[in-house]
Amino acid sequence: MLAIGSCIEQVALPYLKQRAGMKRFLIVGATLFALASCVPSKQYNDLKASQEKCENERQDLSSANRTLTADNDELKADLESLSKKYAQLKSDTIDLGREVRMTRQKQSELDKRNQDLLDRLNEANTQGSAENRKLVKILRDTQEELLAKEDRLRELEKQLNAKEKRLDDLEKELKIREARVLELENIIAEKDAAVRALKDRISNALLGFKDKGLTVEQKNGKIYVSLEAKLLFPSGSTVVNAEGKKALIDLAIVIKDEQDITILVEGHTDTDPFNGSGAIKDNWDLSVIRATSVVKIMTTDGKMNQSMLTAAGRGEYVPVESNSTAEGKAKNRRIEIILTPNLDKLFEIINE
Repeated sequence: MLAIGSCIEQVALPYLKQRAGMKRFLIVGATLFALASCVPSKQYNDLKASQEKCENERQDLSSANRTLTADNDELKADLESLSKKYAQLKSDTIDLGREVRMTRQKQSELDKRNQDLLDRLNEANTQGSAENRKLVKILRDTQEELLAKEDRLRELEKQLNAKEKRLDDLEKELKIREARVLELENIIAEKDAAVRALKDRISNALLGFKDKGLTVEQKNGKIYVSLEAKLLFPSGSTVVNAEGKKALIDLAIVIKDEQDITILVEGHTDTDPFNGSGAIKDNWDLSVIRATSVVKIMTTDGKMNQSMLTAAGRGEYVPVESNSTAEGKAKNRRIEIILTPNLDKLFEIINE
């Protein structure tokens, strides 16, 4: 068993429904006895341990996908909040500028009034002391008002400078956030485009098996290649037949040179009990061994790097159709080959 790298995007790729007749598992005691001699207890335990490891990695991948989605939503919310703050500061700056201009205009008017009073004071030097005291008081009041206006003007200018600095800081932060969001979106778009291109190559390579129980689908950044058991295995068997072997080799040729994906091969069964007496005891065992048989063909005959693939068995517990009909059971007996892109670069950007 070979482990795959962690992936953050969660996918579920349901495949096209194909009608097929039910095949009951025909098991011969001699065959089960032969299987028991071919699959030692240690290998069986290793296979079960690998299945449990695969389930843990699937849960880690689901958790990573939720984290990525939450981080992306939070980043977009921050961007929207900063945009609103930027607009509010811009409005406040306009208001402060208007108030500064009005204050300066009033100051100019007060300067003019002050000068007029000084002129009147000079003209009134020859008049009575009472009139002089009145003019002095008016002049003093005017000067005090002028000083108060100047203080207010300086305070407004200080506030305006602070607002402008805050506005500049927010603009810089907004640009940084926008750049990070754009970078994330570009990486996701590139990954999606690469996955779409790979999906098209796989579909074209396996076109001859389209009406024989094989489907290729893309969803949430992953590719699901689903092969019904009737295409790969005789009833109750874990040995891949000639036609299934050709389909697996054709698939391996397309994907063996991909450097940025990990591949999970999952075995699935229907709910009919597997009453075996040899090494294969139940549907869990059957699904794991069938998945392992597929991996061995893809790595041996298909020349794939063994580190790219992991085999796992899901038994009867992830059906795609109801097991109440023969057609539904035929759909549930399947091998799913799940191709997942490497998203390490996305995690690096989020963790910056």
